[in-house]
Amino acid sequence: MSSNKANLNFKDIGTRIRLEREKLNLTREKFAEIIELSPFYIGQIERGDRKMSVETIVKIANTLHVSIDYLLNGSNLYYEKIEIEKHFSVFESLNENYDSVLADDLDELISILTRCSKKEISLIKDITKLIIPHINK
Repeated sequence: MSSNKANLNFKDIGTRIRLEREKLNLTREKFAEIIELSPFYIGQIERGDRKMSVETIVKIANTLHVSIDYLLNGSNLYYEKIEIEKHFSVFESLNENYDSVLADDLDELISILTRCSKKEISLIKDITKLIIPHINK
């Protein structure tokens, strides 16, 4: 009988957690406070020195707005480019000649938005509609 054991690389998992935490500009201390764990334990997880319970990985994934699959395996089919383009057709409506700085900003914004829930997207949309008229006044 063949073995289907998952070979999880906890160092890679920890690296993905650290990178996603840093993308959100969260210090280890602030992140630990949010998920109600100690900064020392978070450090151990990020270095791959400690394994996590299912509850902990769910808390981490939810807080970072990434899938558990991404944290464990480094892949996330839902957020592949095809799905991003499907849900965010902004690229199709933009002029092909927009500058690279704008492109980088839009890429970063879309990356952030793909990690948000429907409720968070709705809130961000509403806030954006309120803010834009007041910019450059």
